[in-house]
Amino acid sequence: MAGLLLRGLRSASRKNLPFPSTLLSPLPFPSSRPPPPPLRLFSTAAARASAADATGSSLDPSRLRNVAVIAHVDHGKTTLMDRLLRQCGADIPHERALDSISLERERGITIASKVTSISWKDNELNMVDTPGHADFGGEVERVVGMVEGAVLVVDAGEGPLAQTKFVLAKALKYGLRPILLLNKVDRPAVSEETCDEVESLVFDLFANLGATEEQLDFPVLYASAKEGWASLTFTKNPADDARNMSPLLDTIIRHVPPPSASLEAPFQMLVSMMERDFYLGRILTGRISSGALHIGDKIHGLRHTDNGLEKIEEGKVTKLMKKKGTSVVMIDSAGAGDIISMAGLMNPSIGHTVANVEVMTALPTVELDPPTISMTFGVNDSPLAGRDGIHLTGGKIGDRLTAEAETNLAINVRPGALSDSYEVQGRGELQLGILIENMRREGFELSISPPRVMYKTENGEKLEPIEEVTVEVNDEHVGLVMEALSHRRGEVIDMGPVPGSNGRTRLSLTCPSRGLVGYKTVFSSDTRGTGFMHRAFSSYSKYRGLLGNVRKGVLVSVGNGIITAHALMSLEARGTLFVSPGMETYEGMIVGEHSRDTDLDINPVRTKELTNIRAPGKDENVKLTPPRMISLEEAIGYVASDELIEVTPKAVRLRKRYLDANKRKMMRNKPKD
Repeated sequence: MAGLLLRGLRSASRKNLPFPSTLLSPLPFPSSRPPPPPLRLFSTAAARASAADATGSSLDPSRLRNVAVIAHVDHGKTTLMDRLLRQCGADIPHERALDSISLERERGITIASKVTSISWKDNELNMVDTPGHADFGGEVERVVGMVEGAVLVVDAGEGPLAQTKFVLAKALKYGLRPILLLNKVDRPAVSEETCDEVESLVFDLFANLGATEEQLDFPVLYASAKEGWASLTFTKNPADDARNMSPLLDTIIRHVPPPSASLEAPFQMLVSMMERDFYLGRILTGRISSGALHIGDKIHGLRHTDNGLEKIEEGKVTKLMKKKGTSVVMIDSAGAGDIISMAGLMNPSIGHTVANVEVMTALPTVELDPPTISMTFGVNDSPLAGRDGIHLTGGKIGDRLTAEAETNLAINVRPGALSDSYEVQGRGELQLGILIENMRREGFELSISPPRVMYKTENGEKLEPIEEVTVEVNDEHVGLVMEALSHRRGEVIDMGPVPGSNGRTRLSLTCPSRGLVGYKTVFSSDTRGTGFMHRAFSSYSKYRGLLGNVRKGVLVSVGNGIITAHALMSLEARGTLFVSPGMETYEGMIVGEHSRDTDLDINPVRTKELTNIRAPGKDENVKLTPPRMISLEEAIGYVASDELIEVTPKAVRLRKRYLDANKRKMMRNKPKD
């Protein structure tokens, strides 16, 4: 009752707030040149004319605003950032300008956090674009400590979903006061009543996450990032002179407090991001906690260890940089509260402190959620190894994984049980799949084990990671989805119609992480591509028991050589094939899915016996069903415990861990621990 009363009072007071009708024009954008090539990203700064303006604003903390943009997947964060950059005079070379990684542009998701700054009404706004997928939650956790405010973007048609709760919980934990932006209000199905209902759901979500009274009093804006406008009141078609993002920028200036930092104190900065440059070495990015930094200053790196404080390295600042729009400008100095990048030290990493040489205290590090899933990366030892890749040895693989763990705190790398193997721990199969895809594009050949869930034991009880799942499907698919999730130990929490949609049902469930491995492909097939499923880590809970039958057996090759159409013609009735004629196979390679629950050994390289007698029917045209081509993501969720994924730059193959059929039979009959 108190929450409803507070929400009503807050809504009434917000409607009566005056808003100035005349807006000052934004300052000219400091630089509009596109970024240089990747290896020279920080080596040439074309916008040196803007360095004085950037330096002046950064040395005055009262003119700074540090803001993160947080949201669920596909609710419009990156598109919103494009419009804000364009509003402030930046030259956007293409849509989703901040998605600089090739996989981000291909998949349409944000993988790594990005920092840029824009100028608005004599203020400098440092904006941080964050990923929305829970698998990349480490990117959110390590950057929310750099900001004082957040813009929570929620789809006005879908409302808050599982990963909205995840990113909002991180923001509230750090004491941020979010600004609620209801995006996509221009859609035909969105009405003012829909927005009011979504606002109420978001308010309840704030309350359930333990928000303070100040955090509950959040401003609400309505926007269409695609059309490039925001409004303080609900509208679907604002006036021509109001079709801009000025209301959001002004709300950020008013609502987000400037950083509370002292310029007189000694310099200290916590490293939140790190990247490598061919010429400058490590580029360390973070928010300056106190003091000022100038080129040539003597600094050192510090970190906390089990034995106390450890000094990592001592050096001097060689370059100071700041991202302005889509360009990087060189600056001579920066002050407390600003987010900058610096070069000069080669050893500090994310979570370490960079400070003046007289400072011998390290800043507190960021607390990250523990990894929930692990996979073993090893050397590719199949008969087809070494044909496609250039990095084949365990040492090369280990160096690459160690470098990844330095820049991505959500990934842990440990030595594996076998020589030249490494256990990689992460948040989910998507995160590890992105890592594998990047490595194969760099020329690595790998042998990957199936994902394994990381259990905990507390007070003698086995605990497993549980995820919160939101499913939206057509009514005719509800039974099929609920049956499949029940086999995977899912438990339904809530079920009801989707607001504003006829014939659609929304399910809220909790399900073990191990039960959701590989379910995405099955879900898309069961719902004919019309369903939506969102998941986010919830907590560790009591082990729910063995899973039901979630996969059939496989067809395993016993031959070596080129696959023939003659052999596949007689094998089609055995199940679904993963290969086509002309592909090369070897003994132990998985070439299809069996129609039954057991594995079946087959010979896909069998050729037609030729004779010198011509007979009717000998030369019939072979017509085969197109094979099911397995992608890397499907393979990660498909393989069983006795199988591996062979990853090369040109192919993804499934195989048995033991290639010899007799060895597999012996291991199958061996008693398990």
